[in-house]
Amino acid sequence: MGGDRRAHETGGPRVAFGEAPLLAVSRIEVKPKPGDPALPETPAATVVETYRFTPADLAVATRRPGISAFMRIRNGAYALEAAVRSHIEHFDEIVAVHNRSTDETPEILARLAGEYGPRLRVFHYLPEVFPPGSDGHKATPADAPQSLVNYYNFALSRTRFSHTTKLDDDHVAMGAATARLVADVRAGRAAQNEMACFSGLNLARGANGQIGIVAHEPFAGNGDHWIFPVRPDTYFVKDRRFEVLRSQLRRKFHSFTYWHLKYLKPDLGFANYDLAANPHSRYARRLARLERGIALTDLETMARHAGEDRRWLDVIARWGLPVPSRDRVIAERNKAARAFMDEDLETLLAQDPQMGRFAQI
Repeated sequence: MGGDRRAHETGGPRVAFGEAPLLAVSRIEVKPKPGDPALPETPAATVVETYRFTPADLAVATRRPGISAFMRIRNGAYALEAAVRSHIEHFDEIVAVHNRSTDETPEILARLAGEYGPRLRVFHYLPEVFPPGSDGHKATPADAPQSLVNYYNFALSRTRFSHTTKLDDDHVAMGAATARLVADVRAGRAAQNEMACFSGLNLARGANGQIGIVAHEPFAGNGDHWIFPVRPDTYFVKDRRFEVLRSQLRRKFHSFTYWHLKYLKPDLGFANYDLAANPHSRYARRLARLERGIALTDLETMARHAGEDRRWLDVIARWGLPVPSRDRVIAERNKAARAFMDEDLETLLAQDPQMGRFAQI
């Protein structure tokens, strides 16, 4: 990493990244419940007291060939273990950074780190990060320790391999599809001089307890999940709403690779937006719509209607006119969704073992 890396002995071991930030190393104690077998000793979790990102921290020249995933977690206990277990076999490492968690997130990560060793590296980021859509996010400089952008860049900068991807704590891998995407990256068929974009399917539960695809929003993301080669110019920058990955690489949609469990959470996945303190947040409006009721659909109906509101993109493409990058990725995603036409949701969910406790249809 760039900058001074001198260790400081006062107050416990510390490591400096860049000019100012210090990282203090501590251990998370995991107490077994009565009757549980003895837990193995877990590796130390790095506690981040403060940090300011610089592009030199990406250390591009020292990265080894491979794929890292990085996670940013706040109160992710609902599906965190399933997210890690379903993805870790596909990647060379997972960097898990948690912030402001009051649930069992630290204990879950410590236990999994004890099981997976150096393939799961855990960081506790102490500065209180403002959530996307909040007044605090809008007012905070991108390189401030409390900035969402800085927090994302910290997680990205801790990865050690040539390619990386963002992983959320409510993403459970579609095992076969994830394996195909990763194989293409490792073989040089994807994510070389491009960003290999992928999406997930949004799951929710109806009033009768039945699980299905969210009818009005079946897809998770519009090309904002990717595997990409880490370069000096690939890092997060500030948008007034949230963080945005800065990159000059062309985006190309690859496939659907995960189940998105956000809307299965008791709070529909909106608790972390601090909406009581930010009532005018764009996420408050989204939550209000969901609380009025979530209509579900099946895979065949979803696939049949995928992209109906964007048929004009096909016309533009046939005329040979340029299509904006984001719209092109969305069009590619909609086309890929048609592959689900003859699939059965219950059958597909059963193929991914980590979905077992969530997917009672």
